[in-house]
Amino acid sequence: MRIGIDLGGTKIEGILLDGDEIRTRRRIPTPQDDYGRTVTALTDLVAGLQEEAGSGAQLPVGIGTPGAISLATGLMKNCNSTCLNGMPLRDDLTERLGREVRIANDADCFALSEASDGAAAGAHSVFGVIVGTGVGGGLVYNGTLLQGVNAICGEWGHNPLPLGALQRFDGQQIDMPTPGRPCYCGRVDCVEAWLSGPAFARSYELRTGQSLTAAEIVGRAGTDDLAHQLLSQYAELLSLALSVVVNIFDPARVVLGGGMSNVDYLYPELNARLPRYVFSDEVRNEVVKARHGDSSGVRGAAWLWQE
Repeated sequence: MRIGIDLGGTKIEGILLDGDEIRTRRRIPTPQDDYGRTVTALTDLVAGLQEEAGSGAQLPVGIGTPGAISLATGLMKNCNSTCLNGMPLRDDLTERLGREVRIANDADCFALSEASDGAAAGAHSVFGVIVGTGVGGGLVYNGTLLQGVNAICGEWGHNPLPLGALQRFDGQQIDMPTPGRPCYCGRVDCVEAWLSGPAFARSYELRTGQSLTAAEIVGRAGTDDLAHQLLSQYAELLSLALSVVVNIFDPARVVLGGGMSNVDYLYPELNARLPRYVFSDEVRNEVVKARHGDSSGVRGAAWLWQE
């Protein structure tokens, strides 16, 4: 048995993973803008799951976070929950829990989960993609999560999106997006600035003045020409963005998670459009939907202890 924790911006989820089955699940609110209370909440959640397991031995603990540990300092970096940045989260939890704690980015945990027993189980190389409130990714090769020398392997959300390479798909009308969209990271035209759920909603709002959620816009696509047009544009932009990773890593399977992954329209479209941007005479890469949905991140945290 292993303990997996998903440290989110609004909630912390913990599970007791027994083999590949979730035996217990607990959720608590995330303390807002308070690092000390967050550490205490994580410690108490692990203690409760340990007690639930009824095991005398200390169970291994894996935690998915909204950032990563700097290999230079050992401190947290790149967290959108900013109270974590610059803090020794792993060391503090190791001391409080009296055992080694493994920490990885939440998108990495998602990728590891889907590669271990999810939609990409058995695939030798996997690109796990989060397209939700933000955009992130993780790479798994032969069952091993790749980290990289900067601990940012797979973080494609802040790559620039090559808008000039966008093409039209089988004669469908696709408005060419206007370059120069700012991203919170300080750059412009990042993948996240165009392909997150809020970015998709922004594209609609800029054209109509209506503030709707991404899900509401998708729901209108059958009767609203602009909603359908922007959804087609989204599929084209996502195909273009994925092709950059495919041309470098060439994963056997690309697994989508996050809110936008629930749009079933995307999968046949992505698999049809991707070959237009991939540098190969045939494209065997498959784009598929995550098997474990919102549970993938917390499952992947537990899978940090595969051995």
